[in-house]
Order: sequence, then C-alpha cells, then structure tokens
Amino acid sequence: RRVLEGARRRPQRRAVSGLVGEQIAVTFIVRAARRLHDHRPGADRGWTLIELLVVLSLIMILASLGLMQYRNSVQTAREATLRSNLFIMREAIDQYYADKGKYPESLQTLVTEGYLRAIPLDQITNSTDTWQTIPAPAEPGTVSATQGIYDVKSGAQGTALDGSRYSDW
Repeated sequence: RRVLEGARRRPQRRAVSGLVGEQIAVTFIVRAARRLHDHRPGADRGWTLIELLVVLSLIMILASLGLMQYRNSVQTAREATLRSNLFIMREAIDQYYADKGKYPESLQTLVTEGYLRAIPLDQITNSTDTWQTIPAPAEPGTVSATQGIYDVKSGAQGTALDGSRYSDW
C-alpha cells in the first residue's frame, strides 16, 4: 500500500514566505475548522443520548440510596422511641412497687396514680392498647387473686433492624 501511495504523491507546495502567505494559511485553517464544526452532527444542539442516560442513571442511583437511608432512619427513630417508652413504663412500675409494696393492676393504674401522664404510644403498632403485660410472680404464702403487672412488652409483630423481635424487648 505504501508503495502505491508513494507513486501517487504530488509535488508538495511550498509556503510563500512573508506575511501574506501566513495569513492565507491561517485563514484557510480557520475556515476549514469552522466548516468541520458546522457540519458535525449534533454540534451545539445539546446532550447526546448516552450522556443523558449516564446522568439519569447516576441520579436514580443516588436517589435510591437516599430513599433507603431515609426509610432506615425513620424505622430507627421508631425503634428508639419504642425502647424509650418501654424503659419509662418499666421505671414507673418499679417506682409504684417501691412506693406501694405491690405491683400495679394495670397500666391505667399507673396513670390514675400519677406515675405516668398517659399510656405511651407503641410506635410500631401506633396504638396504646397493644402493650403486652406480664403478671408478677405470686409471692409465697399469699393467696391474692390479683398479682399485678411485673413487666410490659410491645405487642408488635415483626423484627427490628438489628434482627431481634419487638415482642422480646
């Protein structure tokens, strides 16, 4: 191939020395560049399809990561509130026992006696009626029909983000 190309070579033109020749060469190059620029498909018209797809896919990936983080933060806040409510109710039960020498008969007793302002909301079930109460063990030598509430747990079904069950808290 090179042999054939070498045979077809035309004699090279030599640049004219001086300012006129350089101006003509620069003008020729500028005009040729403008023609190439103007005839290029899609030039100065906007984004190509590939560029749009890449940008949109990156936006979708970032949005999905943000949405997952948001959902996890909401669930973490609910679980933290549930743990706090359980701690507050257990402390109220312990204070009631320390003051009265017996366990309360119901969670409403803690409210009427002033140990709680209101029965806290279970953040997982969004109800105050789903709390599971654990009766106090019977003391030896007493034949009491009402034993009282010894502990309280959530009545929510399911597992937390750490893998434990809500009903085990």
